[in-house]
Amino acid sequence: MGAEQETLLYVGTLDLFMKQIGRVVEWNGEQIAIFRDSGDNLYALENKNPHPKGGPLAEGIVSGHYLYDPLYDWKIDLKTGLVQAPDTGQVKVYSVKIEDGNVWIGA
Repeated sequence: MGAEQETLLYVGTLDLFMKQIGRVVEWNGEQIAIFRDSGDNLYALENKNPHPKGGPLAEGIVSGHYLYDPLYDWKIDLKTGLVQAPDTGQVKVYSVKIEDGNVWIGA
């Protein structure tokens, strides 16, 4: 038995993703926020805040590999989706692949 093949969605070229600003794409009825840090690292998370009141994450502020949510002052690790202490929660994370300047996200 082999590993399952990951389904990839083409979301554009790397230059479409501005540094430290989120961009939303839709896939299978879900909104996915894609963030580029100050380097060329991309992160993809479900565009849904795990806070009980919810809200979008795409308007968050990126610093390093963390997203700072302006609505609730939460800090979220872009690599793992984990909300940092003292708050708790987790955001669904999608894999990102960059190949020849093209960006793909996987589920």
